[in-house]
Amino acid sequence: MFISFEGIDGSGKSTQARRLADFLRARGHDVVLTREPGGSDGAEAIRRLLVEGDPDRWSPETELLLFNAARRDHLERLILPVLDRGAWVVSDRFADSTRVYQGATRGDLRELVDALHGLVIRREPDLTVVIDMDPEVALSRGLARGSGEDRFEDFGLPFQQKLRAGFLALAGDFPDRIRIVDGMAGADEVARRVEALV
Repeated sequence: MFISFEGIDGSGKSTQARRLADFLRARGHDVVLTREPGGSDGAEAIRRLLVEGDPDRWSPETELLLFNAARRDHLERLILPVLDRGAWVVSDRFADSTRVYQGATRGDLRELVDALHGLVIRREPDLTVVIDMDPEVALSRGLARGSGEDRFEDFGLPFQQKLRAGFLALAGDFPDRIRIVDGMAGADEVARRVEALV
């Protein structure tokens, strides 16, 4: 299976992606844990352009093109070969992030997002888990990490609130694939809920 985790910055999706990969490996599955933007050498190079620097570094359209370039490389060099060999892929973010970040909150670009996805990506995860969380709590977590990859957190709380609304709306667009998990519970409880879904 190809499973992606989505959610606002600081929601705990990276932790939950890692925990699910460990859970599946403990049950004998071959699992590759990856992330977006990133996951392949070319995509990691593009990641630095996207997540570091001034919030106004790129227009929403330029961001969208960069994300799709990174995603295509990731898909070609990692995701599809792993799936072709019969293994599992667990990804911290995939195309749904672009649908929400660039399609709904950074500009009204959803039509362009979907058109580019249809042209160059043409792949959806089998299951997407959205870790839902209060934006104020998530933002304080994200900024506390001090990772240096804070470009999107630097847009502030109203941006994170729009992101949350965007992810919740997206679940309505893809009800067969997207599941919402309450991220306000402790990490162990969230992990149990994710494992039960899978």
